Amino acid sequence: MGGVFDKCQKGVNYQARHPTRANGADNTNRYNQSPRSLAPPAVLPRPQDDGQRDIYMALYKYEARTEGDLSFDRGEKLKILDYSGDWWLAKSLVTHNEGYIPSNFVAQVKSLEAEDWFFRDCTRSDAANRLMVPSLVPGTFLIRESETKPGTYALSVRDESSGFPNVKNYRINKSTDGEFYISAHKKFPTLQDVVEFYRGGDNAGLCCRLTDSCPKESPTTKTLGRDIWEIDRSSMVLVSKLGSGQFGEVWKAIWNSKTPVAVKTLKEGTMSPEAFLAEANIMKEMRHAKLVNLYGICSEKEPIYIVTELMKNGALLTYLREGDGKYLSLRVLVDMTAQIAQGMSFLENRGYVHRDLAARNILVGENNLVKIADFGLAKLVLDENYVARKGNKFPVKWTAPEAALYGTYSIKSDVWSFAVLVAEVVTKGMMPYPGLTNAEVLDQVQRGYRMTKPQHCPDSLYRIMRKCWLEVPQDRPTFEFLYNYLDDYFVSQEPEYKDPEGF
Repeated sequence: MGGVFDKCQKGVNYQARHPTRANGADNTNRYNQSPRSLAPPAVLPRPQDDGQRDIYMALYKYEARTEGDLSFDRGEKLKILDYSGDWWLAKSLVTHNEGYIPSNFVAQVKSLEAEDWFFRDCTRSDAANRLMVPSLVPGTFLIRESETKPGTYALSVRDESSGFPNVKNYRINKSTDGEFYISAHKKFPTLQDVVEFYRGGDNAGLCCRLTDSCPKESPTTKTLGRDIWEIDRSSMVLVSKLGSGQFGEVWKAIWNSKTPVAVKTLKEGTMSPEAFLAEANIMKEMRHAKLVNLYGICSEKEPIYIVTELMKNGALLTYLREGDGKYLSLRVLVDMTAQIAQGMSFLENRGYVHRDLAARNILVGENNLVKIADFGLAKLVLDENYVARKGNKFPVKWTAPEAALYGTYSIKSDVWSFAVLVAEVVTKGMMPYPGLTNAEVLDQVQRGYRMTKPQHCPDSLYRIMRKCWLEVPQDRPTFEFLYNYLDDYFVSQEPEYKDPEGF
C-alpha cells in the first residue's frame, strides 16, 4: 500500500511493542468497569386471566401498509389472536376487522404501559431532555422506572417556579404492604392513584401540580411488515437525494406509495453481494433504540438497496454545521454523545465492531434523538476502494493506530473513534486535528501525539477522551463505562431526588 501508509511503516513499530493479548484479555482498570450495571428492565407479570388478558390498547395510530395489515386509531382496543414475532394477528373491537399489527404500538389494558405518562425505558437524563422541550407547560410529567433500583419508580416534573424551566425528580417508594408513596403521610394502592392525587388542585408538597403527560413519539416498526425482508425494488420510489459517501448515495424514498423510508444505494463493485447478504442477516438482528432500524434490502440486482427508517434531521455532522444543531447547548451535545455510547455499548455486548464511527454516520431524529448508522458496512468494502492509495478515502483522523497501520479492528478501536466523534460534537462539526493533514496525523499519533483539547470542551470531558486514546487498546474504557459517565455528566452535579415539601 503506497503513500501515507508506507511512510508510517518507517515509524515506531506499534505491533512489536503491543502484541495482541491471548484470548482478548482486558486489563482491569476503573475505566473498564461500569459505575453502575445496565440491569435489564423489570418485566411486569401478566395479569390474571379475567377476560382481559388478550385485550390490548393502541398507544399510537397505525395505518395499514400492506393488504394483511390492520389499521387502528390511538386508544382503540384490540384482541390479540396470535403473538408470534414482531407482528401480531389482532382483531379490532371497534371495526371488527382482523390483520397484523406492530407489537410495539400496543399495550395490555390496565397495564402501566397503557398509561400515557409511563415511560419504562427512560433514564433520568432522557426524562430531563423530554421535559425541557420549550413547548411544554409547567407540571408536565412522566413516571419512569428507577435506574438505581429496578422495579421501583420515579416521578419527573417540569417546573418553572424559579423563573426558568428545570426538571425535579421524586422517588416513588413502595411500602411493605405494596402501597406507593412520595410522602410517607399519603399512600396509594396504585401508581394511577398517585397520579390522580397529584393532578388535583393542590401541589401537595411537589414543586407544582401535575398537568399534562409528557408527549410520546410514535415508535418505528421493527420491519416494514410481517415477513418483509427482501423488498420489491419496484415498490420503492426514490424522491430526493440526501447525501453521498464512500458506500454510495442516500435517498429519501417512499415504499408502497405511503411509507417514507431512507434508501442507501451501494455503488456497484463496492462490496461483494454475497458478503453483504451474509452481513445483512446479522445486521437485521441488531435492534436497539440507538441503532438505525434496518427494514430490508433490495439485493436481486445491483445497485443493492439498504432500506432503513428515515431520520428527520439527517446526518449529525451536517446538523451540527448547518442545521439547528449549531444552536445546541453543551448539555444537549453531551447527551447526544451519551446516546451514541449507549448504542455502542449494545454492539460491544454482542461482540460487534462498527469500524467507521464518526459524526457523518450518526443520524438525528426529533428532539435531538440520535442513532448509529452504517454499523458493519466498512468491513465489507473491497480494500482497493476503501483504502485508497492516496489515503483520501480512508477515515484516517477517526481511526485507531492499530487499525490504521495493521488492520486490527476491535471494539477498542471503536472507542478511539468515539472520542474523535465527541470532539466533532462539542465543536459542532469542526474537522478533528485542525491544521494537520492525514499523513501528519498518522505519523504523529503513532509517536504519542494526541488531539489537543477542543474549544469549549470541559477539562473533565477531555480527560475521558484521552483515556479513549490510550496506546494499548485494552486499557481504553468500555462503552458501558462511557455511557454511564456521559449519561450522568450533568445529572451527577444535581441532587438525585428532591424531597416533597410541607410533609
